[in-house]
Amino acid sequence: MEKVKQRADRSYGQYCGLARALDVVGDRWSLLIVRELLLGPMRYGELVASLGGIATNLLADRLRSLGSGGVIERRLGRPSGVVYALTPWGGELREAVEALIRWSAPVMATGRGGDAFAPRWLAVALEALLRGRTSRSPIELGIDVAGLFMTLRIDRDGPHVILDPDRRPNTTLKGEPDAVLGLAAGAISIDDVPTLASVDGDPRVVAAALPGAQR
Repeated sequence: MEKVKQRADRSYGQYCGLARALDVVGDRWSLLIVRELLLGPMRYGELVASLGGIATNLLADRLRSLGSGGVIERRLGRPSGVVYALTPWGGELREAVEALIRWSAPVMATGRGGDAFAPRWLAVALEALLRGRTSRSPIELGIDVAGLFMTLRIDRDGPHVILDPDRRPNTTLKGEPDAVLGLAAGAISIDDVPTLASVDGDPRVVAAALPGAQR
């Protein structure tokens, strides 16, 4: 692996793996940028819109910092322009991000409240919460949240989420983000959220895909 240049002005100055990792991705917003890019390359304007609340000058600073740290890179977009993407090393942060999402269960249990929410964030959360769940026969469940449709597929390799798929599964779960997250985490059952989630299709597919949907 290539050596990464450390930034002395933002270093903890400790010879510790955690400290040096935080030197690279510990700034506010940095891991949220990584979360966005785990779903694929994005343009600057797309990052501004999806992150919400970040000042453009701060985003530019974080992108420069993550770029110099070897976490992200600039690529030519299609058909033109520039996109930001994770490097192979940056992509290895998926494990850390997913672990933090699972660790967040107690604070997520309090509900959304007035916090912002982007449906695409659910795609990262679902893969994190369902990591380790496999199926010999592939399971495909459509999930419709806040106007964004995604397909959750669970096969021998584990869970995968596809945003805006070309083909939609025969069974779809439509619901509020709180309900879908709770079902995926196994924190609530489908019977607990009759007004927050509904199934169009075979309920057995939902039960096979999400721990909380099992009766």
